[in-house]
Amino acid sequence: MYKRDYRSFKKTFIYPAAGVSAFLILLFTACGGQRLGGQVQGEVYKDYARAEKKSMMMEYAPAGVADEEAADDSFVRHNTEEYDLIKENEFKGVKDNPLSTLSIDVDTASYSNVRRYLSGSQLPPKDAVRIEEMINYFKYSYPQPQGEHPFSINTEISEAPWNKSNRLMLIGIQGKSLNYNDLKPCNFVFLLDTSGSMNSPEKLPLLKKSLALMLKGLNKNDRIAIVAYAGSAGLVLPSTPATKSDTILGAFEKLNAGGSTAGGEGIILAYKIAKENLIKEGNNRVILCTDGDFNVGASSTSEMVRLIEEKRKDDIYLTICGFGMGNYKDGRMEQISNAGNGNYFYIDGIKEAEKVFVKEMRANMFTIAKDVKIQIEFNPLKVKSYRLIGYENRVMAKEDFDNDKKDAGELGAGHTVTALYEIVPADGDSSQDKSIELRYQESKIKKDAASGNEIMVLKMRYKPIKEDKSKLIVKTVIDENIKFGKTSENFRFASAVAGFGMLLRDSQFKNDLTAKDVIKIAKDAKGYDEEGYRSEFIGLVEQYSLLK
Repeated sequence: MYKRDYRSFKKTFIYPAAGVSAFLILLFTACGGQRLGGQVQGEVYKDYARAEKKSMMMEYAPAGVADEEAADDSFVRHNTEEYDLIKENEFKGVKDNPLSTLSIDVDTASYSNVRRYLSGSQLPPKDAVRIEEMINYFKYSYPQPQGEHPFSINTEISEAPWNKSNRLMLIGIQGKSLNYNDLKPCNFVFLLDTSGSMNSPEKLPLLKKSLALMLKGLNKNDRIAIVAYAGSAGLVLPSTPATKSDTILGAFEKLNAGGSTAGGEGIILAYKIAKENLIKEGNNRVILCTDGDFNVGASSTSEMVRLIEEKRKDDIYLTICGFGMGNYKDGRMEQISNAGNGNYFYIDGIKEAEKVFVKEMRANMFTIAKDVKIQIEFNPLKVKSYRLIGYENRVMAKEDFDNDKKDAGELGAGHTVTALYEIVPADGDSSQDKSIELRYQESKIKKDAASGNEIMVLKMRYKPIKEDKSKLIVKTVIDENIKFGKTSENFRFASAVAGFGMLLRDSQFKNDLTAKDVIKIAKDAKGYDEEGYRSEFIGLVEQYSLLK
């Protein structure tokens, strides 16, 4: 089957591509091209076309495949990317589901992975699209915290751009920015996948360049160790001051890809090195860089999650950076990141490496609040039903909110976190109300809350760093009936990104929203765009529109 499918691929793509190259050379010859070393351009064409065909076939063959026939056998097997199934959140009736509870999420991997697909003129798989990670890829201009808590909480409500009869609520969290005059020292252990699956330009070579960039942002108090794994794990560089950049870069450059992937063994060693060099008041973190293709030792997703859950008890945080394509294991890395008090990025090129490892390194690597949870109680006299947009794998049981033993997401210094709810008003479309009539239950609503304009109560819990007891914040929310065009740029741009995510997922809730609508909203709300990320987003939506 593999040979048949790949031969079809060659006939459809490789041979025509080589033929186009050949045609251009022959055209040059026909127009008076000169002889080269005694051979006419037509003869050069034969060699060129042969090399072009082989080059293209080998590009799609797995690492380690040495000839065209081997590529023939393995082409289909090479493309083994995996994404966990996402079942989109549906509307819940407030009558029997008045509470919505979730863990915050600061991961951004999905957006850069989606960008990789669209930049390659492909639509991403639906399950590669996690809408909350697309929204949180962008910074929003929420105010800095002023009180005792290390973050501010902001809310805004207006109409949903894809369904004008519904309301859209934004919850925006702004983490306190770092004091760069009082930075805590870092104890970083890089855990690098050097297995055979990392043997391609967008994997290990890009990883080396990425880590070289990061060194520029570290200072004399920071330390770096390197653990590599391929077949078995080993210490490549003991904990070394970041100022010894030549030593660190030399250790990076010596790494080569080859062998199978002992991910579990590598994680155990990396945490051991991090603990041995623990800085009590510092930032202790394991940074795992991989394509996620673990296949030796503890390798199943459940085994890896349990392993990471055990290791996080030492207050050593985890960052995962995904690289590559073809055998990328997105779902596995996202679950491991969630289990390890960590964050998760996908590095699709050197510019994304600069964003993660240089421009936003301090925010990405410095945690200011842990186990951050949100719980909303909707007022049934104001809200008929609601749905959380994205965050499907971050939804928590209502009982988990007050349980300090239940793990939740972490907030980094200067990070913004945004969540969106679509709301059906109490007098809205009853077809979206999923409430179940109960014979023995009676609605109990406090009169003072029912008579006012409160649409909901927003509660947040978080644990300060080095503490195990959570703090509670309570805030009431009122719908002030602001028109969509009068809302903040934060609100409108976030809604544009959410809308685009719904288009990519072909969501049942997108209604008649189009790419043209998303582009208009995003352009009007682009605002100050120093890094060009918002302009790039608009370009991706335009690319999507052409592909569709």
